[in-house]
Amino acid sequence: MAGHGRTILGGENPPRSIYYEQGKFGRMFPTLPPFATDNPSIRSALKELGKPGGIMDAQESMDVAANPNLARDLIIDPLLNINNPNNPTQTAGMTFLGQFIDHDITFDPTSSLERQADPESIQNFRTPRLELDSVYGSGPGASPHLYDQHSGEGIKFLVEDIPGSAVFSAGGLPRFDLPRNSQNTALVGDPRNDENLIVSQLHLAMLKFHNAVIDHVKGEIGLTDPGEVFLEAQRLVRWHYQWIVVHEFLEKTVGKPMVDDILTNGRKFYNWRHEPFIPVEFSTAAYRFGHSQVRPSYRSNFGPVPSDINSQVFKLIFNANLADSSDPDDLRGGKRAPGRFIDWQTFFDFGDGQARPNKKIDTKLSTVLFMLPGFPPGDIQSLAQRNLLRGLTFSLPSGQDVARAMGVPLLDVTDLLDLKDLKLHLRTPLWFYVLREAEAKENGERLGPVGGRIVAEVLIGLLEGDGMSYLKQDRHWTPTLPGITIDTFNMADLLNFSGVTATL
Repeated sequence: MAGHGRTILGGENPPRSIYYEQGKFGRMFPTLPPFATDNPSIRSALKELGKPGGIMDAQESMDVAANPNLARDLIIDPLLNINNPNNPTQTAGMTFLGQFIDHDITFDPTSSLERQADPESIQNFRTPRLELDSVYGSGPGASPHLYDQHSGEGIKFLVEDIPGSAVFSAGGLPRFDLPRNSQNTALVGDPRNDENLIVSQLHLAMLKFHNAVIDHVKGEIGLTDPGEVFLEAQRLVRWHYQWIVVHEFLEKTVGKPMVDDILTNGRKFYNWRHEPFIPVEFSTAAYRFGHSQVRPSYRSNFGPVPSDINSQVFKLIFNANLADSSDPDDLRGGKRAPGRFIDWQTFFDFGDGQARPNKKIDTKLSTVLFMLPGFPPGDIQSLAQRNLLRGLTFSLPSGQDVARAMGVPLLDVTDLLDLKDLKLHLRTPLWFYVLREAEAKENGERLGPVGGRIVAEVLIGLLEGDGMSYLKQDRHWTPTLPGITIDTFNMADLLNFSGVTATL
């Protein structure tokens, strides 16, 4: 096993194509064969696996007409979420932090599921670095529409009040939104960060975090030149964000022992020649674990009377049957209305007992994800089907082959018996394998050895390959902002420093 593994390990077969250094995607395990040949039979099996009402569907009742309080009741009644069990080690916000991180490092605008694709030919329209280019754009000089010009310096981000929001806000304070043009399109570095209200407000929090750090740099450090102030604030924002990626997001997603092992002993499978790239085993399979953690609904804010459940705002993540209006009763993005903001206490742990647990990582997806809106008639609306077919078009290896290449124990065949009729139990699509591995080996609380190793090595590797990251410039750096505990700095601290949290 060890001798065989040495011939196919990603780290010992570095990418051969020049495109890996030119903003393309690539392969972590370039010598592993596809899990299946692309043909009508395998496509039919994958569609069956990921179909609405199939074995991956959590099968919640989504009948809004029969239950006008469905969005609320899905949260407070465990029986309505029996196939979406709680993960006691994570809070609900981790899913959307993961989405934000994804948007920071990858952007593949291609969407075809009908043809095989070579990852070396697909352009990544994000830089493969955790540098927040999705937030900063090209900086104040090249992206001036993102920055507030009224200050005379143009180094703070532009944010806007939500008219009428104080009436809906705990404490009666106005709340904020991303800047928008006359057509309600968000003025942001990555339009995907306005896909839903939660990631939109997370992007807003990063804008406000930068603005607060600008004030800190001026007041506490004493810099006065606008250019120097901006660059120092940007460095601090990036490093604090990178710290959270490593010491909160990754430690909760893959476990602290795996993170510590990679930081101490190095990466084994993710390598490159000159510049980091995004492996399709990461982007098309392992990192899509977050899709299994999306709840069908969330509490977005507490309303003007936090203790009154009738004052609190519950919304479905989205519902294709809802009328398209300026304030739909779901969490779709691209809208501004008085009550469309997030109170973060249910998403991250502020120590007040309000945080909601995340869903476990497993092979069940919320029913709403099998009815994705926005696709033309006849197109595939099931996210599970789309992910499975995407893995086929990119010729991803099976989960079993990746486990063998890593030298870790394979899932027992009994863990995959529900795939036997589809003939996928011995050559399992990598995305499904990663989800089932987390479920079978880690009780759904974190990724298992295959999925966790891919995710952790890529995110840590991107930092180690970035000459401006804290891991490259000062590996022993710890967060420095005032009023925080340096070794436990997390999203709750960032949100508090940003000034976006309400007083309940």
